Amino acid sequence: MIVVSEEVREALDARRPVVALESTIIAHGLPRPRNLQVALELEDAVRQEGAVPATIAVLDGRPHVGLDKDQVERVANEDGIRKLGHRDLPLAMAAGASGATTVSATALLAARAGLRVFATGGLGGVHREWTVTQDESADLGLLARTRITVVCAGVKSILDVPATLQRLETLGVAVAGYGTDRFPGFYLSDSGHPVDWTLDSPEQVAEVMRAQDALDAPDSSLVVANPVPKEEQLDPGLHARVLADALQACEAEGVTGQAVTPFLLDYLVRHTDGASLSANLAAVRGNVRLAARIAAAWARV
Repeated sequence: MIVVSEEVREALDARRPVVALESTIIAHGLPRPRNLQVALELEDAVRQEGAVPATIAVLDGRPHVGLDKDQVERVANEDGIRKLGHRDLPLAMAAGASGATTVSATALLAARAGLRVFATGGLGGVHREWTVTQDESADLGLLARTRITVVCAGVKSILDVPATLQRLETLGVAVAGYGTDRFPGFYLSDSGHPVDWTLDSPEQVAEVMRAQDALDAPDSSLVVANPVPKEEQLDPGLHARVLADALQACEAEGVTGQAVTPFLLDYLVRHTDGASLSANLAAVRGNVRLAARIAAAWARV
């Protein structure tokens, strides 16, 4: 049921490095035409590191692992592209729908196709006021039962970061900072919270992946938290001020459920004059390059 592109299939068969990329950032995360420019730029960054990019999406009910340029353009420009988590995949397939994949859907399809490394911006997590709303991203549960290494810039700072870290621990998802003992906060290099483990090279990450397989333990992910460079992060003072205003606006306008995250992210972009978007893209670029190096180290293992 999964369509694996010829380039990706040949790379997997030859044990060459492959990096999974989500498509939500293309369809829902950036305005046109910048979304297409960024999508092609990220694929090119993977290639520059010697790996093969595998952008993932569902087109006309068929999950695709690895898109050609025309398919990337379709995801970027076609109206009506849905946003698909892993729970939505059977429904989209049965309905013949097209959609961009979130972290959970991308991780699931990548793992089913035999990919081991996935690059994204920031994970979903436990939302603020969780005790009232019970709102938690589906990313967490999926990562708890999927063997894949996810390179990310932590979790989005609009979330409850310490609660998310606690939830990942409870679910048995391993988290390591890359070159840091602090957990990054997506737009920020440091969320204010520590991590228990630090990895300093792609080879070390690959060794952890090898140890996961050697243990033959229940499947779960390895989260490699790669901070955005300090010189490219969003100013922490500006971030704190605008986020506080965004949370108040969200409550005042009665925004709930799946609408909360896009509302807050859009508010941050508009009220930081695009600085939050620049930090977001800097984080994604760094994650993609690191993921390609990890995939290369894994291929050597």
